[in-house]
Amino acid sequence: MVRKITILGSTGSIGKQALQVIDQFPGRFKIVALSAKENIAELEEQARKYHPEAVALENKEKAEELSRQLRGTGIQVLSEAAGIERLASWPGSDLVLVALVGFSGLLPTLAAIESGKNIALANKEALVVGGELVLSAAANKNCSIIPVDSEHSAVFQCLHAGAKQEVKRIVLTASGGPFRGWTRDEMSGVTPEQALKHPSWDMGAKITVDSATLMNKGFEVIEAHWLFGLSYDSIGVVVHPESIVHSMVEYIDGSVMAQMGLPSMMHPIQYAFSFPHRWESTYQPLDLAGIQSLNFSNPDTDVFPCLKLAYDAGKTGGTMPTVLNAANEVAVYHFLNKQLHFADIPVLLERVMKLHQLTAFPTLEDILSADRWARKEAELLLKRNFAG
Repeated sequence: MVRKITILGSTGSIGKQALQVIDQFPGRFKIVALSAKENIAELEEQARKYHPEAVALENKEKAEELSRQLRGTGIQVLSEAAGIERLASWPGSDLVLVALVGFSGLLPTLAAIESGKNIALANKEALVVGGELVLSAAANKNCSIIPVDSEHSAVFQCLHAGAKQEVKRIVLTASGGPFRGWTRDEMSGVTPEQALKHPSWDMGAKITVDSATLMNKGFEVIEAHWLFGLSYDSIGVVVHPESIVHSMVEYIDGSVMAQMGLPSMMHPIQYAFSFPHRWESTYQPLDLAGIQSLNFSNPDTDVFPCLKLAYDAGKTGGTMPTVLNAANEVAVYHFLNKQLHFADIPVLLERVMKLHQLTAFPTLEDILSADRWARKEAELLLKRNFAG
Protein backbone atom coordinates (compact mmCIF):
# COMPACT_ATOMS: atom_id res chain seq x y z
CA MET A 1 0.00 0.00 0.00
CA VAL A 2 1.31 3.43 -0.97
CA ARG A 3 1.35 5.86 1.96
CA LYS A 4 0.27 9.36 1.00
CA ILE A 5 2.19 11.95 2.97
CA THR A 6 1.90 15.68 3.60
CA ILE A 7 4.97 17.34 5.14
CA LEU A 8 4.49 20.64 6.92
CA GLY A 9 7.93 22.20 7.28
CA SER A 10 9.62 20.27 4.47
CA THR A 11 12.66 22.59 4.20
CA GLY A 12 13.55 22.35 7.90
CA SER A 13 15.81 19.78 9.52
CA ILE A 14 13.07 17.21 10.23
CA GLY A 15 11.34 17.80 6.90
CA LYS A 16 14.50 17.24 4.88
CA GLN A 17 15.35 14.08 6.81
CA ALA A 18 11.80 12.83 6.26
CA LEU A 19 12.30 13.20 2.51
CA GLN A 20 15.57 11.26 2.82
CA VAL A 21 13.65 8.46 4.54
CA ILE A 22 11.07 8.48 1.75
CA ASP A 23 13.83 8.33 -0.88
CA GLN A 24 15.00 5.01 0.63
CA PHE A 25 11.66 3.35 -0.08
CA PRO A 26 10.74 3.92 -3.74
CA GLY A 27 7.14 3.10 -4.51
CA ARG A 28 5.99 3.06 -0.89
CA PHE A 29 5.17 6.76 -0.60
CA LYS A 30 3.48 9.53 -2.50
CA ILE A 31 4.12 13.13 -1.49
CA VAL A 32 0.76 14.90 -1.62
CA ALA A 33 1.73 18.32 -0.27
CA LEU A 34 4.71 20.26 1.10
CA SER A 35 5.03 23.51 3.02
CA ALA A 36 7.80 25.87 4.10
CA LYS A 37 8.08 29.18 5.88
CA GLU A 38 9.99 31.19 3.29
CA ASN A 39 12.69 29.00 1.74
CA ILE A 40 11.47 29.38 -1.81
CA ALA A 41 14.51 27.90 -3.55
CA GLU A 42 14.48 24.64 -1.62
CA LEU A 43 10.71 24.26 -1.77
CA GLU A 44 10.79 24.74 -5.54
CA GLU A 45 13.47 22.06 -5.82
CA GLN A 46 11.41 19.68 -3.68
CA ALA A 47 8.26 20.42 -5.68
CA ARG A 48 9.96 19.63 -8.97
CA LYS A 49 11.44 16.41 -7.58
CA TYR A 50 8.37 15.00 -5.80
CA HIS A 51 5.54 16.55 -7.85
CA PRO A 52 3.07 17.16 -5.00
CA GLU A 53 -0.46 18.33 -5.71
CA ALA A 54 0.08 21.50 -3.68
CA VAL A 55 2.75 23.48 -1.82
CA ALA A 56 2.50 26.42 0.56
CA LEU A 57 4.75 29.22 1.76
CA GLU A 58 3.99 31.29 4.82
CA ASN A 59 5.45 34.36 3.11
CA LYS A 60 2.82 35.68 0.68
CA GLU A 61 5.19 37.51 -1.68
CA LYS A 62 7.47 34.50 -1.99
CA ALA A 63 4.44 32.28 -2.58
CA GLU A 64 3.43 34.49 -5.49
CA GLU A 65 6.96 34.23 -6.87
CA LEU A 66 6.93 30.45 -6.47
CA SER A 67 3.58 30.28 -8.23
CA ARG A 68 5.14 31.98 -11.25
CA GLN A 69 8.13 29.65 -11.17
CA LEU A 70 5.94 26.54 -11.03
CA ARG A 71 3.55 27.70 -13.74
CA GLY A 72 2.73 24.82 -16.04
CA THR A 73 3.55 22.08 -13.52
CA GLY A 74 -0.01 21.70 -12.26
CA ILE A 75 1.17 22.26 -8.68
CA GLN A 76 -1.09 24.58 -6.70
CA VAL A 77 0.66 27.19 -4.54
CA LEU A 78 -0.95 28.45 -1.32
CA SER A 79 0.21 31.14 1.06
CA GLU A 80 0.12 32.51 4.60
CA ALA A 81 -1.16 30.77 7.72
CA ALA A 82 -4.52 30.03 6.11
CA GLY A 83 -2.73 28.32 3.22
CA ILE A 84 -0.70 26.16 5.59
CA GLU A 85 -3.88 25.10 7.39
CA ARG A 86 -5.60 24.31 4.10
CA LEU A 87 -2.58 22.26 3.05
CA ALA A 88 -2.74 20.36 6.36
CA SER A 89 -6.22 19.17 5.47
CA TRP A 90 -5.48 18.58 1.77
CA PRO A 91 -7.57 15.72 0.35
CA GLY A 92 -5.73 12.53 -0.52
CA SER A 93 -3.10 12.38 2.18
CA ASP A 94 -3.49 9.86 4.98
CA LEU A 95 -0.58 11.00 7.19
CA VAL A 96 0.55 14.54 7.96
CA LEU A 97 4.06 15.09 9.31
CA VAL A 98 3.90 18.27 11.39
CA ALA A 99 7.49 19.51 11.45
CA LEU A 100 6.72 23.20 11.94
CA VAL A 101 8.60 25.25 14.55
CA GLY A 102 6.96 26.50 17.73
CA PHE A 103 3.42 27.72 18.26
CA SER A 104 2.83 27.81 14.51
CA GLY A 105 2.24 24.05 14.63
CA LEU A 106 -0.97 24.19 16.67
CA LEU A 107 -3.59 25.34 14.16
CA PRO A 108 -2.32 23.20 11.24
CA THR A 109 -2.29 20.16 13.55
CA LEU A 110 -5.89 20.82 14.54
CA ALA A 111 -6.84 21.40 10.87
CA ALA A 112 -5.27 18.10 9.85
CA ILE A 113 -7.07 16.23 12.61
CA GLU A 114 -10.38 17.90 11.80
CA SER A 115 -10.08 16.54 8.26
CA GLY A 116 -9.43 13.03 9.59
CA LYS A 117 -5.67 12.77 9.02
CA ASN A 118 -3.33 10.71 11.14
CA ILE A 119 -0.50 12.80 12.57
CA ALA A 120 3.24 12.16 12.74
CA LEU A 121 4.03 14.81 15.32
CA ALA A 122 7.44 16.48 15.35
CA ASN A 123 6.08 19.74 16.76
CA LYS A 124 5.99 19.41 20.54
CA GLU A 125 4.50 22.87 21.04
CA ALA A 126 1.14 21.77 19.63
CA LEU A 127 0.73 19.58 22.72
CA VAL A 128 2.54 21.95 25.08
CA VAL A 129 0.02 24.72 24.45
CA GLY A 130 -3.05 22.77 23.35
CA GLY A 131 -2.67 19.21 24.59
CA GLU A 132 -6.24 18.72 25.74
CA LEU A 133 -7.70 20.29 22.59
CA VAL A 134 -5.50 18.26 20.27
CA LEU A 135 -6.09 14.93 22.01
CA SER A 136 -9.81 15.52 22.29
CA ALA A 137 -10.04 16.36 18.59
CA ALA A 138 -7.99 13.28 17.67
CA ALA A 139 -10.25 11.06 19.78
CA ASN A 140 -13.38 12.52 18.20
CA LYS A 141 -12.02 11.94 14.70
CA ASN A 142 -10.40 8.58 15.54
CA CYS A 143 -7.02 9.91 14.39
CA SER A 144 -3.69 8.50 15.53
CA ILE A 145 -0.90 10.73 16.85
CA ILE A 146 2.48 9.07 16.36
CA PRO A 147 5.35 10.88 18.08
CA VAL A 148 8.44 11.71 16.03
CA ASP A 149 10.63 13.32 18.70
CA SER A 150 13.29 10.73 19.45
CA GLU A 151 12.43 10.66 23.17
CA HIS A 152 8.70 10.22 22.68
CA SER A 153 9.18 7.72 19.89
CA ALA A 154 11.37 5.76 22.32
CA VAL A 155 8.70 5.81 25.03
CA PHE A 156 6.04 4.93 22.46
CA GLN A 157 8.05 1.86 21.44
CA CYS A 158 8.92 0.81 25.01
CA LEU A 159 5.27 0.98 26.05
CA HIS A 160 4.59 -2.07 23.88
CA ALA A 161 6.27 -4.15 26.60
CA GLY A 162 3.38 -3.91 29.04
CA ALA A 163 -0.10 -2.62 29.80
CA LYS A 164 -0.66 1.04 30.70
CA GLN A 165 -1.59 0.21 34.30
CA GLU A 166 1.76 -1.60 34.64
CA VAL A 167 3.80 1.55 33.93
CA LYS A 168 5.43 3.11 37.00
CA ARG A 169 7.12 6.04 35.28
CA ILE A 170 8.93 7.15 32.17
CA VAL A 171 12.39 8.68 32.02
CA LEU A 172 13.32 11.10 29.25
CA THR A 173 17.00 11.43 28.42
CA ALA A 174 18.74 14.74 27.74
CA SER A 175 22.17 15.18 26.23
CA GLY A 176 22.80 18.14 28.54
CA GLY A 177 23.59 20.35 25.56
CA PRO A 178 26.85 22.21 24.99
CA PHE A 179 26.97 23.60 28.56
CA ARG A 180 26.66 20.40 30.55
CA GLY A 181 28.74 20.75 33.72
CA TRP A 182 29.03 24.53 33.49
CA THR A 183 28.38 26.82 36.46
CA ARG A 184 25.92 29.72 36.50
CA ASP A 185 28.83 32.16 36.37
CA GLU A 186 30.26 30.44 33.29
CA MET A 187 26.85 30.61 31.61
CA SER A 188 26.62 34.41 31.95
CA GLY A 189 28.78 35.07 28.91
CA VAL A 190 27.38 32.43 26.54
CA THR A 191 27.11 33.55 22.91
CA PRO A 192 24.65 32.37 20.25
CA GLU A 193 27.53 30.75 18.40
CA GLN A 194 28.36 28.64 21.45
CA ALA A 195 24.73 27.72 22.09
CA LEU A 196 24.28 26.53 18.51
CA LYS A 197 27.10 23.97 18.77
CA HIS A 198 25.13 20.99 20.01
CA PRO A 199 27.38 18.03 20.88
CA SER A 200 25.06 15.28 19.61
CA TRP A 201 22.25 16.47 17.36
CA ASP A 202 21.98 18.49 14.15
CA MET A 203 18.85 20.61 14.56
CA GLY A 204 17.40 24.01 13.71
CA ALA A 205 18.52 27.12 15.61
CA LYS A 206 15.44 27.46 17.85
CA ILE A 207 15.41 23.89 19.14
CA THR A 208 19.20 23.91 19.51
CA VAL A 209 19.03 26.92 21.85
CA ASP A 210 16.15 25.26 23.71
CA SER A 211 18.33 22.20 24.15
CA ALA A 212 21.12 24.37 25.54
CA THR A 213 18.77 25.87 28.18
CA LEU A 214 17.02 22.48 28.77
CA MET A 215 13.74 24.19 27.87
CA ASN A 216 13.38 21.67 25.07
CA LYS A 217 13.45 18.89 27.65
CA GLY A 218 10.90 20.76 29.74
CA PHE A 219 8.58 21.00 26.76
CA GLU A 220 9.10 17.29 26.15
CA VAL A 221 7.96 16.59 29.71
CA ILE A 222 4.71 18.47 29.05
CA GLU A 223 4.31 16.70 25.70
CA ALA A 224 4.87 13.32 27.37
CA HIS A 225 2.21 14.15 29.97
CA TRP A 226 -0.37 14.52 27.21
CA LEU A 227 0.83 11.77 24.89
CA PHE A 228 1.06 9.05 27.52
CA GLY A 229 -1.45 10.20 30.13
CA LEU A 230 1.01 10.24 33.03
CA SER A 231 1.25 12.66 35.93
CA TYR A 232 4.24 14.99 36.07
CA ASP A 233 5.50 13.11 39.12
CA SER A 234 5.74 10.01 36.92
CA ILE A 235 7.90 11.70 34.28
CA GLY A 236 11.61 11.99 35.05
CA VAL A 237 14.61 13.41 33.22
CA VAL A 238 18.23 12.21 33.28
CA VAL A 239 21.23 13.69 31.52
CA HIS A 240 22.81 11.19 29.15
CA PRO A 241 25.58 12.85 27.10
CA GLU A 242 26.12 9.96 24.68
CA SER A 243 22.52 10.29 23.36
CA ILE A 244 22.33 6.54 22.77
CA VAL A 245 19.48 5.70 25.14
CA HIS A 246 16.65 7.83 23.80
CA SER A 247 14.29 7.27 26.75
CA MET A 248 13.10 4.57 29.12
CA VAL A 249 9.93 3.14 30.65
CA GLU A 250 10.01 1.68 34.15
CA TYR A 251 7.35 -0.91 34.98
CA ILE A 252 5.87 -1.75 38.37
CA ASP A 253 7.90 -4.97 38.60
CA GLY A 254 11.14 -2.98 38.43
CA SER A 255 11.91 -3.79 34.80
CA VAL A 256 13.19 -0.87 32.72
CA MET A 257 12.77 -0.89 28.95
CA ALA A 258 15.10 1.39 26.98
CA GLN A 259 15.09 2.22 23.29
CA MET A 260 18.61 2.73 21.94
CA GLY A 261 20.19 3.91 18.74
CA LEU A 262 22.66 6.38 17.33
CA PRO A 263 21.62 10.05 17.62
CA SER A 264 19.78 10.32 14.33
CA MET A 265 16.24 11.47 13.60
CA MET A 266 16.05 9.12 10.63
CA HIS A 267 15.06 6.20 12.87
CA PRO A 268 12.05 7.79 14.63
CA ILE A 269 10.87 9.37 11.37
CA GLN A 270 10.98 6.02 9.60
CA TYR A 271 9.19 4.32 12.48
CA ALA A 272 6.41 6.93 12.39
CA PHE A 273 6.06 6.42 8.64
CA SER A 274 6.09 2.60 8.79
CA PHE A 275 4.06 2.12 12.00
CA PRO A 276 2.70 -0.35 13.01
CA HIS A 277 5.41 -2.20 11.06
CA ARG A 278 9.19 -2.01 11.05
CA TRP A 279 11.02 -1.73 7.76
CA GLU A 280 14.61 -2.69 7.14
CA SER A 281 16.89 0.32 6.83
CA THR A 282 20.40 1.05 5.63
CA TYR A 283 21.34 3.41 8.48
CA GLN A 284 24.52 2.88 10.47
CA PRO A 285 23.87 0.27 13.17
CA LEU A 286 24.58 0.80 16.86
CA ASP A 287 27.96 -0.56 18.02
CA LEU A 288 27.89 -0.65 21.82
CA ALA A 289 31.42 -2.04 22.06
CA GLY A 290 32.63 0.94 20.09
CA ILE A 291 30.82 3.36 22.40
CA GLN A 292 32.20 1.49 25.47
CA SER A 293 30.33 3.45 28.18
CA LEU A 294 26.99 5.11 28.85
CA ASN A 295 26.67 7.78 31.52
CA PHE A 296 23.64 9.17 33.38
CA SER A 297 23.19 11.97 35.91
CA ASN A 298 20.44 14.16 37.31
CA PRO A 299 19.88 17.56 35.66
CA ASP A 300 21.01 20.64 37.60
CA THR A 301 17.92 22.85 37.74
CA ASP A 302 19.82 25.57 39.58
CA VAL A 303 22.06 26.06 36.55
CA PHE A 304 19.29 25.17 34.08
CA PRO A 305 16.11 26.63 35.65
CA CYS A 306 14.10 26.38 32.42
CA LEU A 307 13.46 22.70 33.10
CA LYS A 308 11.88 23.53 36.46
CA LEU A 309 9.84 26.35 34.89
CA ALA A 310 8.39 23.84 32.43
CA TYR A 311 7.45 21.41 35.21
CA ASP A 312 5.83 24.31 37.09
CA ALA A 313 3.90 25.45 34.01
CA GLY A 314 2.74 21.91 33.25
CA LYS A 315 1.55 21.29 36.80
CA THR A 316 -0.24 24.67 36.86
CA GLY A 317 -1.90 23.81 33.56
CA GLY A 318 -4.47 25.96 31.81
CA THR A 319 -2.89 28.74 29.78
CA MET A 320 0.42 28.72 31.69
CA PRO A 321 2.27 26.39 29.26
CA THR A 322 1.12 28.64 26.40
CA VAL A 323 2.54 31.67 28.19
CA LEU A 324 5.83 29.88 28.89
CA ASN A 325 6.16 28.82 25.25
CA ALA A 326 5.35 32.27 23.85
CA ALA A 327 7.75 34.06 26.18
CA ASN A 328 10.43 31.50 25.33
CA GLU A 329 10.02 32.05 21.59
CA VAL A 330 10.49 35.79 22.15
CA ALA A 331 13.48 35.21 24.43
CA VAL A 332 15.25 32.83 22.04
CA TYR A 333 14.71 35.21 19.12
CA HIS A 334 16.31 38.08 21.02
CA PHE A 335 19.14 35.89 22.29
CA LEU A 336 19.98 34.77 18.76
CA ASN A 337 19.99 38.43 17.73
CA LYS A 338 22.32 39.28 20.64
CA GLN A 339 19.69 41.41 22.39
CA LEU A 340 19.32 39.19 25.46
CA HIS A 341 21.90 37.41 27.61
CA PHE A 342 21.67 33.62 27.68
CA ALA A 343 21.43 33.56 31.48
CA ASP A 344 18.54 36.04 31.35
CA ILE A 345 16.28 33.76 29.29
CA PRO A 346 14.79 31.99 32.35
CA VAL A 347 14.61 35.31 34.23
CA LEU A 348 12.39 36.75 31.51
CA LEU A 349 10.24 33.62 31.33
CA GLU A 350 9.63 33.53 35.07
CA ARG A 351 8.74 37.22 35.11
CA VAL A 352 6.12 36.77 32.36
CA MET A 353 4.68 33.68 34.07
CA LYS A 354 4.27 35.58 37.36
CA LEU A 355 2.36 38.37 35.62
CA HIS A 356 -0.07 36.03 33.87
CA GLN A 357 -3.69 35.72 34.96
CA LEU A 358 -4.43 32.05 34.44
CA THR A 359 -7.35 30.60 32.52
CA ALA A 360 -7.75 27.12 33.98
CA PHE A 361 -9.77 25.43 31.22
CA PRO A 362 -8.87 27.31 28.03
CA THR A 363 -10.69 27.27 24.75
CA LEU A 364 -8.75 27.67 21.51
CA GLU A 365 -9.41 31.40 21.61
CA ASP A 366 -8.12 31.55 25.18
CA ILE A 367 -4.90 29.86 24.06
CA LEU A 368 -4.48 32.23 21.11
CA SER A 369 -5.15 35.19 23.39
CA ALA A 370 -2.66 33.98 26.02
CA ASP A 371 -0.04 33.52 23.32
CA ARG A 372 -0.53 37.10 22.06
CA TRP A 373 -0.47 38.49 25.61
CA ALA A 374 2.73 36.69 26.58
CA ARG A 375 4.59 37.78 23.46
CA LYS A 376 3.58 41.39 24.02
CA GLU A 377 4.46 41.27 27.72
CA ALA A 378 7.86 39.70 27.01
CA GLU A 379 8.65 42.41 24.47
CA LEU A 380 7.60 45.14 26.92
CA LEU A 381 9.80 43.69 29.65
CA LEU A 382 12.73 43.54 27.27
CA LYS A 383 12.25 47.18 26.27
CA ARG A 384 12.33 48.12 29.96
CA ASN A 385 15.71 46.39 30.19
CA PHE A 386 14.34 44.17 32.94
CA ALA A 387 17.59 42.32 33.53
CA GLY A 388 20.21 44.81 32.47
